[in-house]
This record gives sequence, C-alpha cells and structure tokens, in this order.
Amino acid sequence: MVKVNPPKSARDRFNISRVAIKNSWLTLSFWLAVMVAGILAFSSLKYALFPDITFPVVVVNANAPLTTAEDTEAKLTKVIEQRLQSLENIDDVRSSTYPGQAVVSVAFAVGTDLEKSRLAIDNAVKQVKLINNSQYQVIPFNLNESAAISYAVESSKLYLNDLASLTKDKIVPSVSKLPGVLKVVLLGEATPDLPQPVTQPSSGATKVRFNGKDVLAFQVIKRGDANTLEVVSRVEQEVSRLRTNLPDIKLNLASTQAEYIRRATHATIESLIEAIVLSVVVIYPFLRSWSATLISALAIPISLLGTFIVMALFGFNLETITLLALALVIGSIIDDAIVDVENIMRHIDKGETPRQAAFTATSEIGVTVTAATLTAVAVFLPIGLMGGVVGQFFKPFGITVSAAMLTSLLVARTLSPVLAIYWIKPNSRRRAAHNENKSWGYFAQRYQDLLRWSLNHRKIVMGLAVLSFVIGIAIIPIIPKGFIPKLDRGEFNVTYTVSLTKLIEQSKQAAQDALGSFLTPGDTSSVAISSANTSTDPLTYSLEIAKKLETVVKTPDVETIFTTVGSREGEPNKGTLYVKLKENRQINTADMQEQVRARLPKLADVTISVEDIQFVDTGSQKPLTVALQGENLKSLYSSAATIAQRLKKLPGFVDVTYTGEGNSGDTGDIFQIERLNNQRVAYISANLGKDLSLGDATDKLVESAETIIPKDIKLDLGGDSARQDEVLGSFTSTLLLSALCIIIVLVCLFGGWQDPLVIGISLPLALVGAVIALLITKSDFGMISLIGFVFLLGISNKNAILLVDYINQLRREGLSRTAAILEAGPVRFRPIIMTTVATILGMLPIALGIGAGSELRSPMAVAIAGGLISSTLLSLIVVPVLYAILDDWFKRKKFKNN
Repeated sequence: MVKVNPPKSARDRFNISRVAIKNSWLTLSFWLAVMVAGILAFSSLKYALFPDITFPVVVVNANAPLTTAEDTEAKLTKVIEQRLQSLENIDDVRSSTYPGQAVVSVAFAVGTDLEKSRLAIDNAVKQVKLINNSQYQVIPFNLNESAAISYAVESSKLYLNDLASLTKDKIVPSVSKLPGVLKVVLLGEATPDLPQPVTQPSSGATKVRFNGKDVLAFQVIKRGDANTLEVVSRVEQEVSRLRTNLPDIKLNLASTQAEYIRRATHATIESLIEAIVLSVVVIYPFLRSWSATLISALAIPISLLGTFIVMALFGFNLETITLLALALVIGSIIDDAIVDVENIMRHIDKGETPRQAAFTATSEIGVTVTAATLTAVAVFLPIGLMGGVVGQFFKPFGITVSAAMLTSLLVARTLSPVLAIYWIKPNSRRRAAHNENKSWGYFAQRYQDLLRWSLNHRKIVMGLAVLSFVIGIAIIPIIPKGFIPKLDRGEFNVTYTVSLTKLIEQSKQAAQDALGSFLTPGDTSSVAISSANTSTDPLTYSLEIAKKLETVVKTPDVETIFTTVGSREGEPNKGTLYVKLKENRQINTADMQEQVRARLPKLADVTISVEDIQFVDTGSQKPLTVALQGENLKSLYSSAATIAQRLKKLPGFVDVTYTGEGNSGDTGDIFQIERLNNQRVAYISANLGKDLSLGDATDKLVESAETIIPKDIKLDLGGDSARQDEVLGSFTSTLLLSALCIIIVLVCLFGGWQDPLVIGISLPLALVGAVIALLITKSDFGMISLIGFVFLLGISNKNAILLVDYINQLRREGLSRTAAILEAGPVRFRPIIMTTVATILGMLPIALGIGAGSELRSPMAVAIAGGLISSTLLSLIVVPVLYAILDDWFKRKKFKNN
C-alpha cells in the first residue's frame, strides 16, 4: 500500500493545476460541458432595465358621513392608523385625509408577500370600530405593476362615444388576454353619473389628448412579476394585427417603457463587447505570441458562460446592473489567465518543456492568483448579501461579479495550463528576445533603478504615500454629492395640479349637470362624451390648462405629447403631459427641461412641475423632499410656505411645491391633511437644476429650515436625500465586513499579518486616483461611483499580492531581502502592467459614457480606472518599501537564515 504524503505547503494545497494537467482530456471535457450549459443558460435569461424588486403597498380607502377634514382625521384616519401600526414588516404608514374620506397607505418591507400583507390589513381593519355608515376598501398595490405601454386611439369616422364602445369591445379584450398583462385601462371617457364632491378624489374620469387632438387611450398594466420587454413585444404584435383588422382606427404609440430599456441594454452590451476586444488586443504586444494571447483571451467567453449558469440559477436578468457587472469585470477575469500564461511562457523561454513549465509555473503562482481572486470575492459577495432596497438592487451585481471571478480563477488554474501545454511551443527567437531582455529590458531596468533608490530613501517614499492619501481625502468634499445621475432619456413629464380651492369655486359656479360624472373605481360601463358640453366641470377646466401647456412644450425637438387629465384614482385637479423628444435632436433632456421651465406660464392656483420619468413609483417624484412633522396645522403650513419661498429664490431649486398650497378656502377650512407615521406632516419638494448637486441642495434646505421652524416641528429628510443616507449606511457596514473578510483571507493564505498589512497599502493608494478622476470628469460622488470604490477595494490589491508573494518565494530560495525585492520587481513588472492595462482598457468603453444609460455606467468605470492608475504606479514603489520597513521592525522567523 502506497502512503500518500499530505500537502506540505499552501502552494501544494492550491495547486489544482497539477490535477488538471495530469487529466487534461477530463479537464477539456469539463469545460466543454460548461460552455454548452452556459449557452443554454444564456438563452433562458431575460432582458430588463433593473433587478426585479417588489415594493408591496396596501391602501385602505375609507369613507364616512363627515363634513370636515379635521373631523375625518380624528374619527376615521387616526383610528385606522393606530390599528395598522402594530403589524409586522411595515416600513411606513402615510395617509391623506379629505372631508369624509381617509386614504391610508401602508408600505411594507421590500420582498414582503403582497397577498399576505393585504389579508393582514383586511383583518386588522375589520377589528376597528368605525363610526356608523362607514365603508372601506382594502386595495393591494405592487408598484411594479406599471403601465408598460400606452396607445392613443382615434378615428376620423367615429364619435368618441362610439370609439369608446368599439375599443372596449374589440381592442381591450384582445390585449387583456395576453400573457403577462394584468389589465388594460381605458382612458378618455367620462360618465353620466352624478359626481362625488371635488374634495373626495374617488372617481376615475379622464380626458386624453395626443399631439393636440382629443382621443381615447388605453394603458397596458403588466403583472408585477412579468418581464416588461416580453409583455411589450406581445402587445406590439397584437396591435399590429388589430391595425390590419380595424383599418378605420388609428392606434398610435403614445408611450412605452420598452424603448429605453432596449436602448440601454444594447448600449451596455456594446460596451461589454468593446471591453472584450480591447482587453484581448492589449495582450499581444506584451506576450508577443498569438497562441498565448488566444489562451488568455479564451478565459473571457468561457468565464462569462460559466457566470450565465450562476445567473440562471439565481433567477437574474440581463439588466443594467448585471450587464454592468460583466462589463466591469472583463479586465479582471482575464488577469488570472494572463498571469498563469505569462509565467508559463517565461519558464518555457528559460528552456523548460511546455509540460514541465506548466507544472512549475502554476505551482509558483498558485497562492498568488488564488489570494487575489478570493480577496476580490470577499469584497463583492457581501454586497450580494445586503438587506433592504439597496441589497435587493445590488444583489445581482455582487453575486454576478463573484461568480465571474471564481469561474475565471478556475479557468486560469485548470484550462489555461492544459491549453498552454498543447499550444505554446518553444520558440528560439522569442527565447533569444527573452534572454537579451530587449522587449522589457529598458523599462524593467529603469524600474529596478527606481526601486533601489526608493529602498534607500524610505522616508520620502512613505511621505509621498501619506501625502497622496491626504490629497484624496481633501478632494472628497469638493466633489458634488449625488444619488443617481440624471439620465438623458429623451422623455419627461410636465405635471400640474389645480388647487382644490379653485375647483370648488368652479363647482359652485356651475350647474349640477355641468360637473359631468365620474366612474367609480373598476367601473367599465359604456359612456358618451358630448362634444357640445362646454360647462366648466373640473375636468374641462383642467383640460384647458393642459392645452395652454401643450403650446408651450411643443418645439421642433419634440416628437409627441401625450396628455392625460385626471387619473384612474380620480384626481380631476391633476394632469400630466408626457413629452417624447426626437431621437436626432441637438439638445439633451436636461437642457430641454430647463427651456420648458423658462417658458412655462404663471397660472393662478396652478402648480406646474417638469419631472423626470420614473419606471417604479416609490412615492416621491422629486429628488429633494423634506417632511415637517408636528401637530399644529397652521404652524406646519406656515413654516412650509416660508421655506418654500426661500428655496424659490435660491439658484438651482426648481419646481418647488409644498403641502398647504391652495389647501384652504375662504372660510379657513382645511381640505386635505397629510400624515406620516402617526404625525401630521407638511411636505416640501423640489427638483434640482443641472448645476446644483443633491448634497449642496440638501445642505441649503436644512440650513434654511433650521432658522424657520419652531421647536415643536421636526425636520425629516425624504426623497433621494434619505435614500442617499440609506445607501451610504449600507455600504459603510458592507465595506467594513469586506475589509474584515480580506484580512482573514490574506492572513490564512500568507500565514501571518505582516504581508496582509503590506498588501493593504494598495487600498488607500487607490483613493487619490479615483477622486481625481471623478473631479476631472465632473462626476458626482453618489451610489454609482460608490460601487466603483467597492470594486477598487476588491481588485486594487492584486498587484501587491503578485509582488509580495514572489519576494517571499525568492527569499525562501535563499536570496537576501534586498536582492529578492530587486529581483521580484522587474520579473513581476510585466504581468502587473499587462493586467492593469487590460483592466483599464476594459473599462474605457464604459468610462467614455457613450449610448443610452451611459450616465449610470460612466462614474463607476471612471472611479475604477483612476484608482487603478494611482494604485499601480504608487504600489510598485510603496509596497516594496513598506515590506522592507516592517521586515526591519519585525524579523520573520521563516527568513532568518537570509
């Protein structure tokens, strides 16, 4: 019986390459199977804009025979709120109270089952003792159940009432039956029933215009779990069929989510392909061998195919976050193969056979490559485990990057050396070039001279390292603080709200039949719209405002204007103009919005805003929102009005609105009371001009508010400011956990704390390059660039690991410390520069910010590229110097003989 000796070192434990080389055909068969499985997995992945995140909201809509908002608040709203507060997994409870009506909205934690939440709310409300003759509805909302696509319906041969009947009989049923469609909502019809009072927004009547014409429209609401692109594609095919069958009916595309999703995903895929090409092209000038270049390049598609398997298992989509993760990681996943192949070539050029070189080279760098990859995974995997909305959003990013890097490690340690044995042959000319050291001799010699000087001037080098870190810290406050960059999507909304006071005055002046009629929620009865009706009902009055705004918005750069007056929720005082810009325009979306704002008319009792499009309605349209909490309504509204007036005078604040604006009549009665988590609130909201960052705006708002609000009012930040704090808090804790994981991995692999400390110096050295890059490109320091810093934390220590591990190897072979440093530096100089250049060039297509959605991708790549440049250049000098300093302070027993 043969006794197998256990591994004697970490280098043996991580030498899976030896097994792969000895069983080469089994290795090749395994990776062929992975490629086939990866292709099948890729075909099953769906395209989307963002990860699937469920925002469960349940609304309680209660009515009671009460005449004032304050009375309704006391006897209806508070009673319901107090009962609901005891339920589990609640994020917040918001309510709007009108005379005789309470609308209580309960937002549950992300991922909570919507149906279970609805049942819990329903059971809770049933236990509440409401006043006599009260009625209520419990309505579940999945905010992902949004309008995927809308069409305007018009005909030159039919009146609107006949057109409405035909639409409901022929079009709506045909589209409703499509897979993924939750319901089809018809817009633009009115009802002959008596209206609810204007102060009770419970009707669902709407009026619709498309490019200046009165039309009908239908919105296709997708299911929350349905893929937007798939639903839209089915609807488009069905509409094409309907156009053929209904030649007298025009079905014009009014709005769709799919167009931007397609453009953004295609642009990201193009960046991914360009990154692959650039990463591969840069290899050949370094390796001077097509076979070695091909082996290294194969790591990219094979690693991606392996990653697709993991993505399919986790149910991820090919959306902006996962595609961005793949594009960013291209340069990194080729690194391991480059290091392996370059080391094998070096040994072949020294005269070893390919098989012998493969065994020696892979054993030599096994710990190095494994440590570099595992430390990166130690950073990215915790991102995939974060909780809350941020965690749900970035879970696909963390897991996708981790899967790609682990797959690339396995490719580099198994497939690459096997292919090297068969494809890389001894080359006399290449060996001569290696021996004469012509290709890298000059640069390696200059680097060795600089290294020798640095070892003799340690204080200067470490002072330079400290100075660079201080400069990086000093620059951070200068960089604008943001949340998510503003996208040039070529579309936006112009929204307006008529004060309830104004509508009530109009109602009092009109006859009872002039108010028209509103549909109750869910009613689909056929109705007629009389073209002769010119009475001043709320919808007609609101429509006239919309027409005025259309004339202002329409410019040569505008392709379509889709106007909706009223809403399905029954808000006749509100309207929205969806504006789509032409693709070939000479102006970006932000500049167009500024021009529209400058031309907007000032209408009495009408609040007008120019809003960005939101794919998921999270409750706050404007990025800057603050809630004043207190019990004295007069004090709340007065404070809100004063703060709002101050903000309107400050540069950069636009579309400023506040609760209480037009909210009371001549008698002083309040028509609407807002509450948040059992307290009365007044909201102040604003959009930001293109030259005002979110951080500066938040500081100015808080500064203005603190000098105005009395002591009994509390200031609570909302909107993007609150989300920014949440993101920063989540990433701070995640980064600390990641740093701890890195330390643990490095200590385990290197068997001590000195080498991990030396390697860790690369992280602060990356800071200065990252912040300078953000400053030069005028990118915000926000959620997207923060991901870039996390990415840097994972990959910036690779070069230091490569260098430190080889220094230790040479010292174990008997070289002195200084000799080992001066030998290891030039030898590792080529793979370090090669992998860094490959990674940076892989980032280049993303950093340039080309294509739809580039505003989301660019800051991340800019931060990573800048950080890699500073980290590489500085760590080539600082790491060896710090290594020597710590070696002088703490003598290492394993090197005591030299």
